Parts: sequence; C-alpha cells; structure tokens
Amino acid sequence: GTRPVLAEVQALAAPTNFGNPRRMTTGIDLNKVLMLLAVLEKRVGLRISSYDVYVNVVGGLKMGEPAIDMGIILAIASSFRNRPLDSGLVAIGEVGLTGEIRSCNFLENRIAEAEKLGFTKCIIPSANSKKLRKFDKIELYSYNNIRKVLQDFL
Repeated sequence: GTRPVLAEVQALAAPTNFGNPRRMTTGIDLNKVLMLLAVLEKRVGLRISSYDVYVNVVGGLKMGEPAIDMGIILAIASSFRNRPLDSGLVAIGEVGLTGEIRSCNFLENRIAEAEKLGFTKCIIPSANSKKLRKFDKIELYSYNNIRKVLQDFL
C-alpha cells in the first residue's frame, strides 16, 4: 500500500493590533484553516477572532488530506493558550463543523508510521478505534470531539 506522509504543523496565534486579523497559511488551504478557526471559536470557546493566525506545514509539503485537521487545531490552540504540546504526540482525524472528529482511511498504516518514527502518543477518531490491531510502542487516545481533546492535552 501507499506509505502515509506525516507532516509537522506549526501555528502562531498573536493578538492583532488592527480591526481585521490576518490569516495566512503555507502548505494548507486557507479556507480549511478559516473553517477550523470558526469551529475553535464556536465549539471550544477559544476567543481567537481578535488574533492573527499563521499556519505552516514544515518542509514545504502541501497537505490536502482531511486527516490533518486535528493537527492544525492542536497547533493553533497550543499557540493561543501558550502551552506546548508533548513532542511525542501525533494527531490524526478530520474535524467537522460541530467539532466532531471523523473517521479516516488507512488509520492503522498511519499509526504504524508514527510509531516507526518514534511517536509515543497518538490521538485518533473514536469511530476508527474498534477494529485496530494492538501497537507496542505508541499509546492510542480515541476521541469523538475536539473539546475533550483540548481539555486533556492542553
């Protein structure tokens, strides 16, 4: 099968000095990030509308993959709350407009790749968690909503 691509997502959220906050992305569709910001504001209560937000996929990768949503949300919330994420953490999952975490394809391959690269914790969609094989070196955390993920990891 195809080998999954793991991408590092960076985000910077900084209070804006202007009425219109800036939103810039590199390697990710701006509209996806705008949607995820709206979800963070409405479903999680992050008051991010007065912040400039910059999101970047490290290494010049272009990601159109829906499973990157969780990583984007965690990166933005981490910067906004000024709390670092665990460096051994990887997050996989598409996020919907209600904040739900949707299942994704090839989850087992993605987890195996993350484990191979030395990640020790992996956030996954609850919808996928039932039929997964066991992993030795990576702990799985399954969620169905981003609000709870942010409570537990930030």
